[in-house]
Amino acid sequence: MLTIGLDADDTLWENEAFFHLTQEDFVRLLADHADAATVRARLYDTEIRNLEIYGYGIKGFTLSMIQTALELTGGDLPGPVTARLLALGQEMLRHPVRLLAGVEAALDALADHRLILITKGDVMDQERKVASSGLAARFERIEIVQHKTEDAYAAVLKRAGVAPEGFLMAGNSMKSDVLPVIGIGGHGVLIPAALGWAHEHADDPDHPRFHRLARIGELAALVARIERDLRP
Repeated sequence: MLTIGLDADDTLWENEAFFHLTQEDFVRLLADHADAATVRARLYDTEIRNLEIYGYGIKGFTLSMIQTALELTGGDLPGPVTARLLALGQEMLRHPVRLLAGVEAALDALADHRLILITKGDVMDQERKVASSGLAARFERIEIVQHKTEDAYAAVLKRAGVAPEGFLMAGNSMKSDVLPVIGIGGHGVLIPAALGWAHEHADDPDHPRFHRLARIGELAALVARIERDLRP
């Protein structure tokens, strides 16, 4: 029987939508200093540069907004604007967790499997979301990592006592949830979200252990099919 790994943000609950909404507030705040496309592009570039410093998550995003605003205003960022940017970040951190459609039913259908929640980002924020989601008890393990690399997945599986060939990971990011798992010998399942972050995009691999689903409710049937194919 396969062990199932599940991503959290934009796989189990809504996440990217809050970043998009906050980014549009940011664009409006800086409308006197640059056009919308420039503001978005500069913020994205700053976020990517800062990933190795701050990692993933809302806190790093907030600091990147402030840094971008300072650059676009030539260092002359009014105090009230700085305060508003901090408030936007805090609002994101306090936002209630909203489960995506079909999640609870999908987890019910997989209840006879070992389930591992594997998410990346700020530990405090991820722990808050896991606790608020009401889903923690459904998972045998909850792993919060800084980066979803082949090494990170291998370490998670070693701690769990799971062989890569007996592992399937499902999530909304090709770059984080699918390719690294295929790389270590597991199955990667892409369940695209309504909104995505450009940094997480990658082309579909031509690989027998890659699978694409339209919705999480299709996951149990896919798992059953793979398990049938794996039987000697």
